Amino acid sequence: MGGAQDLFGQLWKEYAMSDSRYLTSDPFVLCMETVTAVCWGPLSFLVAWFITTQHPLRYPLQAIVSMGQIYGDILYYATSMFDHYHKGLTYCRPEAYYFWGYYFFMNFIWIVIPGILLYNSVDATANAFRALDKVSKKLQGNGHVKKSN
Repeated sequence: MGGAQDLFGQLWKEYAMSDSRYLTSDPFVLCMETVTAVCWGPLSFLVAWFITTQHPLRYPLQAIVSMGQIYGDILYYATSMFDHYHKGLTYCRPEAYYFWGYYFFMNFIWIVIPGILLYNSVDATANAFRALDKVSKKLQGNGHVKKSN
């Protein structure tokens, strides 16, 4: 991507100012971006479709994609911090704008939004099991379901 002159190539190079691993074929970045492009990207579109169609598989798939995003972002931060503190390698330019604006904030979004969606999925799943338990207890108690008013 470093040699690309199109819009995405330029955006890639601009982001690389905050993390030079994007221009050096870093194995971790290559693996994580491949997983994102091959798995999380297409699954995110599927989750969006499931949300719009109110498909029942929305919540489990939303939880899986959200966990994948959070896990990947934590590894992204952790590998950079490990290299910084244990190897003395810094991948970001010294200007605060690149570190706080690009590296920290633009990646932290990928923890906050999936975190909200994960909470939403867990809550919906818990509510579904709670409702199922109520129905099961009513059936076990008297052999049929009573209508609630």
